[in-house]
Amino acid sequence: MAKATFLWSKAPILCKVSATPRQAVRRLSLSGDKVHARKDAHSNLLSKKETSSLYKIQFHNVKPECLEAYNSLEAEVQNKLHQDKDYPCEVVGSWTTWYGEQDQAVHLWRYRGGYPALTDCLMKLKNNKEYIEFRKERAKMLLSRRNQLLLEFSFWNEPLPRPGPNIYELRTYHLKPGTMIEWGNHWARAIRYRQENNEAVGGFFSQIGQLYVVYHLWAYESLQSREETRNTAWLKEGWDVNVYNTEPLTERIESRIMIPTKNSPLQ
Repeated sequence: MAKATFLWSKAPILCKVSATPRQAVRRLSLSGDKVHARKDAHSNLLSKKETSSLYKIQFHNVKPECLEAYNSLEAEVQNKLHQDKDYPCEVVGSWTTWYGEQDQAVHLWRYRGGYPALTDCLMKLKNNKEYIEFRKERAKMLLSRRNQLLLEFSFWNEPLPRPGPNIYELRTYHLKPGTMIEWGNHWARAIRYRQENNEAVGGFFSQIGQLYVVYHLWAYESLQSREETRNTAWLKEGWDVNVYNTEPLTERIESRIMIPTKNSPLQ
């Protein structure tokens, strides 16, 4: 297959403008089994053993006057990477924040093959002159950016493309150090309370970057649908117990409501 090239239009920019994860040694089940603390890494105890996928989440704070140009440029590059099988990465979803931190873009990438796939992709992009030019143009549009490497909880759905229209909620939990296993035990049982409306998209925990951070990604038809779905969960016996048990494990909780970009596989 011919390799994709990264070409951008010459239109003026209207503003001044970022080894495989070790597989799990056991899986958390929805039947109430627990993972007990022992001398092993969270990545082994909590992540999926069926896959060696690694995820990267990016947060880009965009200059307000550049958001439209940024989305257009980012979409073009993402499409090029998808078309080129020589790059072992794929965009899971791309969004802009609606409620939460404003003028922010969020991208979730998957690397099937883990750290070797990530390294392979980065090395190839490092030598791709068109991609280097893209980064230079993108840098003119950004105020700041950050990223994290994540693993997927064994008991969550794998995030797969879905039709829209939907809004997405990214809930971020900053856990107290040492509580990740306990968090996983509670949510391995609690996730079944949040499946009826197909709202559960994916659940992840950080590996590199800020640690003891958990991300839950949900999809809803609307803000009203979100409210109704969440209220329904409270009517199910056991959901209140999960909230009661997990709240003390957190230091801080954030919620973003996001709108998918036109090219996002999650619509």
